[in-house]
Amino acid sequence: MEQLMLAGGTILTGVFACVAWFWGANFLLDTLYPPRGPNIGRNILRANMIRPWLFIGPAILFLGVYLVYPVFKSTLMSFQDSDAKAFVGFANYNWLLSDAKFRESIFNNLMWLLVVPAASTFFGLIAAQITDRIKWGNFAKSMIFMPMAISFVGAGVIWKFVYDYRAEGQEQIGLLNAIWVSLGNSPETWLTVPFWNNFFLMIVLIWIQTGFAMVILSAALRGIPEETIEAAILDGANPWQLFFRIKVPQIWGTIAVVWTTITITVLKVFDIVFVMTNGEWGTQVLANMMYNWMFRGAPDYGRGSAIALVIMALVTPIMIWNIRNARKEMA
Repeated sequence: MEQLMLAGGTILTGVFACVAWFWGANFLLDTLYPPRGPNIGRNILRANMIRPWLFIGPAILFLGVYLVYPVFKSTLMSFQDSDAKAFVGFANYNWLLSDAKFRESIFNNLMWLLVVPAASTFFGLIAAQITDRIKWGNFAKSMIFMPMAISFVGAGVIWKFVYDYRAEGQEQIGLLNAIWVSLGNSPETWLTVPFWNNFFLMIVLIWIQTGFAMVILSAALRGIPEETIEAAILDGANPWQLFFRIKVPQIWGTIAVVWTTITITVLKVFDIVFVMTNGEWGTQVLANMMYNWMFRGAPDYGRGSAIALVIMALVTPIMIWNIRNARKEMA
């Protein structure tokens, strides 16, 4: 109850602060440059020049404090020792290249990149097409989109119960083991199975991101001109040809944006791995490895910052490409 009250108070405080800033900024600007009197034209012109900066000013300030400054600070710390005091040059990056856990993290992140964006986009596209053709499509969309409302931590806890293990002879509360045992097999500790446990973790993020992909792609499908579809039908195109040869090529730009957006999420994946395995049993990823070095045990700020810079270096080109494609779609 106390946490709910704290969360509610925080939300109300934030909303009140935004309204107060909006009202106060307008009041101050209209007081300094009143839209009346002999200088009305000059005052309105000056007020219109200042007003946008008053509204985006807090956003720029917070971005500078919580995004730009940490980037420069992390870059500096990546060339320093564990206490971020002495300069050690490229020692932290040399350590990364020779560390087995870092290589494991890179390999696992690559697997996530190959599987999760492709599967999420594919399932989202299929769901968008099917739900637009059935009477209860809106309800189905709501159910598919619902996991997006769950935090990654919450989703990890839910799926950890799905994969739960109990010793043979005990009642299996994990859904997967319950089905597995009912087929005459022995229960498995799914999250400790080498290599395959990574895919069990990926399923969680696919489950979450499919709803996001479905909503965006559904809007894109509805934006396809009816003339092209009708012409294809008149030419004798069957449903498969209509979908894959007529519809998909026309929304390929949107598919690419969805794909790359999910890719950025995958590169930063942390919560699911942290909650379900903490990177054990061969499931380590870059973000979880960075957290372990930066905040757990005896923190090593130099190595943690070096890993953070690697993640940023991987995310930035994809983000730039994604923004450019989004602008093309909006043009």
